[in-house]
Order: sequence, then C-alpha cells, then structure tokens
Amino acid sequence: MTSNSLKIWYRRSSVALYRTAASLLFEKNWKIFPLITLQVRYKFFVKDMDVDEAQDTKEGFSQDQSVDQSSTVGCTGDSIKNGGTLIAEGKAKIIFPNANEVFYNPVQEFNRDLTCAVLTEFARLQLSSKGIWIAVPGEENVSKVVVDLSKGEQEDDLDRPSQDDHLNKEEHKVVAVGEVCQDGLRVLEALAASGLRSIRFAKEVPGLQSVVANDFSSKAVELITQNIDFNEVGHLVTPSFSDAQILMYQSKAAKKLFDVIDLDPYGSPSVFLDAAVQSVSEGGLLCVTCTDMAVMAGNSGETCYSKYGAMSIKTKYCHEMALRIILHSLDLRANCYQRYIVPLLCISVDFYIRVFVRVFTGQAKVKASASKQAFVYNCVGCGSFHIQRLGKMANNGNNVNYKAACGPPVGPSCEYCHQRHQLAGPLWAEPLHDSDFVQRILSAVGSNPGRFGTSQRIQGVLSMVMEELSDVPLYYTLDNLSKTIHCNSPSLLQFRSALLHAGYRVSLSHACKNAIKTDASPSVIWDIMRCWEKLNPVKRERLSESSPAARILSVEPKLQASFTVRADANPSSRKQGLKRFQLNPEPFWGPKARAKAGGGISSSLQEKRKLHQNKRKEHTEEIDGAHLKNFSCKRFRQGNCSLGDKCCYSHEMEKKKEQNDAGAS
Repeated sequence: MTSNSLKIWYRRSSVALYRTAASLLFEKNWKIFPLITLQVRYKFFVKDMDVDEAQDTKEGFSQDQSVDQSSTVGCTGDSIKNGGTLIAEGKAKIIFPNANEVFYNPVQEFNRDLTCAVLTEFARLQLSSKGIWIAVPGEENVSKVVVDLSKGEQEDDLDRPSQDDHLNKEEHKVVAVGEVCQDGLRVLEALAASGLRSIRFAKEVPGLQSVVANDFSSKAVELITQNIDFNEVGHLVTPSFSDAQILMYQSKAAKKLFDVIDLDPYGSPSVFLDAAVQSVSEGGLLCVTCTDMAVMAGNSGETCYSKYGAMSIKTKYCHEMALRIILHSLDLRANCYQRYIVPLLCISVDFYIRVFVRVFTGQAKVKASASKQAFVYNCVGCGSFHIQRLGKMANNGNNVNYKAACGPPVGPSCEYCHQRHQLAGPLWAEPLHDSDFVQRILSAVGSNPGRFGTSQRIQGVLSMVMEELSDVPLYYTLDNLSKTIHCNSPSLLQFRSALLHAGYRVSLSHACKNAIKTDASPSVIWDIMRCWEKLNPVKRERLSESSPAARILSVEPKLQASFTVRADANPSSRKQGLKRFQLNPEPFWGPKARAKAGGGISSSLQEKRKLHQNKRKEHTEEIDGAHLKNFSCKRFRQGNCSLGDKCCYSHEMEKKKEQNDAGAS
C-alpha cells in the first residue's frame, strides 16, 4: 500500500469512527450539552502533505462518493451511487441525499442569491470604515455602472470607480473571497439544513471572519460536515449541532455577538426572533424568511396574532401586509431590550417573504417606535382602507413629546358602500427599504451579471423596489376596483395616467403584478372609477340597491378624470421589460414537504393531490365506485360496516393492519 493510499484509508476510517461516536451521542440526546460543535477539518491529513498529495486525497474522497463533478451544470442534480445527488448552485457543490432526511428547495435559489448580494454590500459598508476593501470576482474588469431605471438618462457619477478610489484601494487592505478576515463578519446560519447557504457565503462573499452552520438534526449536521469538507471551506465554516435559540442566547451571554444572523426555517420563524434580536451585534444584519404565508396573509388571524402579535385579514394587499407584520414583530421584540430595527430590504416573492434589517440600540429611538406602527381599517364591501397610527411625536423646540394618536379615521360604516370595517394590525407603517442600500445592490449586480444564476430577476425585483412609493403603505389592485363596481377594467396605463393627471403620485408594487400604490384618498380613487364607468356603463338595474357597486355609483364624481395616457405613466422597469415576476420554474413548484427526522422518503405531493382530487365529484359520475377502494372504510374500522364486498371503500387496508398487529403480538 502506497503512502497516499494509506493516508486515504486512515482518513476514511477516522471519519467512519467519528460519525459512529457522534450518532451515539445524538441518540442519547444529551441535552445537558446543548452546544456541541462538530469540527471535522482533517487538517492533520493535509498539514504535512505537498500540493500533489493533498490533491490525491481530495480525488480519493471524491471517488469514494462516486461523484462526477464534470457532469454538474448550473443547479441540476446528478445521481450518484450512494443514493445521493450532486447539486451545484453558485460556486458551491453539495452532496444531497435522495431520502427526505434534510430539507432543500431548489426554487429558493433566488433567496440565496439575493442574500449573498445583500451580505456582500453589507460587508463592504461595515469593513470600509475599518480600512478594509473587499474584492468580488468579476468586478475588477467591469466598470461599475448603476442600473438606471430611465433608459436614456445619464449614469450616476457617484457610483463610478475613480482613479482616487483605485489609489485608496491600494493603500488599504484588500480581502478576497475565501480568505479569513480577522476583522470581518461573524455569520450564523441558525437553521442550516444541508449547509448550502453557509458554503455559498464562504465561497462567494468576501470579508468574513467565520460562518457557523447550525442545525438541530443529527442527519443535517452530518451532511453539513460532509459538504464543508467536500467544498474545502473548513477554514471558514464550522458545523454546529445545537438548538438555535440556545446557541444564540449563549453567544449573548458570552458577549460574542454575531454580525449577521440568517433565519430561514421551515414555516414560522417566530420562536427564534427573541433570541435573534439579542444576539446580533450593534448595527448587525438580521435576515429572516417566513414561509407560513397562509397565516400571515389572513387565513388564520388568531394564529398570526399568537406568533407575531398582529391580526392579519384576507385582503388584496395581504402580501405587503405580511411584510409589515413581521417588521412589527421584530421591532416589538427588539424594543424589549432597548433596541430597534432599520429595514434595508423587504420583499414578498413566490410563496414566502424575506426581510433584511439592521438592529441598533438607543433608548430615545425606541420611544419613537409606537409612532412607526399602525392599524388598518379595511372595508369588507369595497376594499377601501385607512391607516391609523398607534402613536405620534410632537416637537416642542428641543424637546420631543411622544403621545397616543387620535382617531379613528373612519365612522361606524364605510362612507362609500356603507359596509362594516375590519381591523388589522398593528403593523409597520414606515418604509420597507433603504433606497441607498438597494441602489448599491442593484449597481453591483448590474455590473457583474454573471455572478448569480438569478441576476436578471434580482435586477427586475430591485428595480420595482426602487420605483415604489416608500411613504405609502399598502395598495389597491386594479381588478378588484373594477370587480367592485362590476365594470370592465381600465388598462394599467390609463388608471395610472388618471391619477397623475389629478396631481397624485402613483407606483406599482413588487408584491403584486396589478397593484396600484398611490397617495390619493379612497374618494379620489372611486371618483376615477365612476368616471370610467360612465365611459363603460354597466346595467345598473341589475345591481342590488344595497350592493357596494350601487351605492358607489349612485354618487356623482367630484373629480373629472382624464384617461389620456401620459408618457410617465409607464414605469421604467416595465418599459425595459425587466424580469419582475417569476414564471413557473418547474412543474409543481412551491413549498416542499417537511424533512422527516426518521429519514423516510415522503410520498409525492403530486400523487397525494391526484389521489384526493375530486373524489366526491368522481363518486357521482362513476356508479361502481371502484376508484374509492383506494380509501379505507371508517365503518369497517369501527366494526359496524354491513356492506362487506359491496362497500365502495376498502376493507383490505384494515385487514392487513389487523394481521400485522396480530403477527407483532
């Protein structure tokens, strides 16, 4: 046996022994040691080797996993012999098991790409004050041009690298991707699953001191450890087996706060928010994903209140409302510790929302938090809404007084359709984005389009974010306005032009394709719709006198709207045809099934959907009911089914279960 072969054999034997010991430790569930950090870097194998021997060791490890790296392209997965798949995303390649032991959703590549872009610009801002420059691959040979939303306008000279910048860059310390920066960012991915995001941070984001990839699943930590070594980022990424809350609380107790904390759980992040706002450093970045949109969008308002401290309702602006609810919850929990949040970027895309906020400490700023929250009065008939601030600030010379706001802004019923109001909130009523920071990201991605696989979509979404009215919470939708008065819908450009002709501001929203954000009051909006109805009359005799449409149209408009299309009515992102809203990336895309702790393979969601779809409808069409044999008979299970073989439902499932129980006993 050669020297290299002996070292490879020794390496594999040690890995197998380590994993066996670790699995025994996890099975014992020793909760008295909640923070168990796994550091398997194999330095003792490579330390005394030359470059060739280290490469041989890596090749031996790759051959052991039967991975064909050359066949991996983009984000595609290639099957490997050990029952797993090699997945490539960005600069990272991970080995992912085919069994549903660890969660992974390829559709969220946009989420991970955007997080890398945000983290890069955050590192650039944080380290520049320390005299440290970061070097991003692809930016050296490309002039940094701002993505100007107006096609023919001149570029912003402030974001162009000048000769003085290059001189300053030579004088300062430059940190490249993959290097350990002692004064860099300490990052925690609290719920790492496969570790893909942490590995991408290490291979794509410069200026990092360390990355902790934590999970409370032994299978996940084993996979994280394997992928860290496979990508050779052990000098930056450390796997950790711990409860995420305990890990964050312990970092606070040890005064080793994280500069960046990333929370991307399966479902709601509510249980982690309290620990997160305490364990992030002063001015640090908190990245939170929520995928429980059914709760936050109004299907279960009481559940939303129990998790986030705000009542949600089912409305057309539910996706932006969800963003503002999570920001309210973050700010409320931070206020308990004399801290407050400053949103950098908050977006609603696909089936989830993603927020990036900074956390600061300041008693005076915390007192102003009440004035940043608001309730929403939403009419159940016509959809008109009014914002009611929770508090207000009054300036008296050098002093600032904080008082309760006065209200309500509405009467007992809606003044337009005489229907009742629903009350939602409290929710965040301040801007969702920092326009300067968003422009930095947009500029960086535009100057280096090959860096991310979803660069086009990042540019499209952030371009819409830059166009949004930052001081106008929530929005109307054009189809709902037309539906309310039972008329044909005006075009987007016509309605926007009518608002602009009337002297009001208007924008779109990234959260909804046909959204209308405007500072015009509901009375102005309904006047415009009344004028449109006169051009496209409806049969009013068919309308019920008590319907919202009849009551709205019974009032003559005070405003004479003009629907002549203006040149500035078409937003620049729409003119340029940017990729603003995602097309279906794959069949049956969306939230994936939760990973199973036992490692069982979950049944296909498509098969379950097909099995249960229209079963009652098919029962009426198919007399024999043979298709219902796929479902077990409840009466047979209870012992009172007298139909026997004539029963439309299956008795075989229950018989097999009884036989298995008898055999086991």
